[in-house]
Amino acid sequence: MGLCTSDQHGECVRQGPLFGQMLVNDGISLTKLWFSVTQSEQRTRFTIRQVDPVRQWKLSSTDLASLDKWDGYTAAKEDMFALTDTDIAPWTVVKSNDKKRARTNAIRNVLGKFDYATTDRKVLVDLTPTLSAHLSHSPL
Repeated sequence: MGLCTSDQHGECVRQGPLFGQMLVNDGISLTKLWFSVTQSEQRTRFTIRQVDPVRQWKLSSTDLASLDKWDGYTAAKEDMFALTDTDIAPWTVVKSNDKKRARTNAIRNVLGKFDYATTDRKVLVDLTPTLSAHLSHSPL
């Protein structure tokens, strides 16, 4: 789409894992989520955005131009995962055709990584089947 040069892209995927490592080394918990939709669902969402006045602001010319580049975007995403998915900062793919379920499971996933005063481990364990049905960990 011409949003960056090949050199800029290469620098980004080279520096990304290093930056993630620096954050984790400083004690920051890093969670990388990729919300994934099917091509059919993406087309449906864009169609709705074209006709719904409340959602029209969500649709850009870049979105529309991307529709014919699905395979290229998929290849770029897979390359990005291969270059930036690390043990210290892995990607978590959230299947998100169902937006509400995806958001809820992503929140559950993040909250489940931390202990806090009111953590109820029994509840988190009970969520595991729900998470595994909707979340997968890369590498993909």
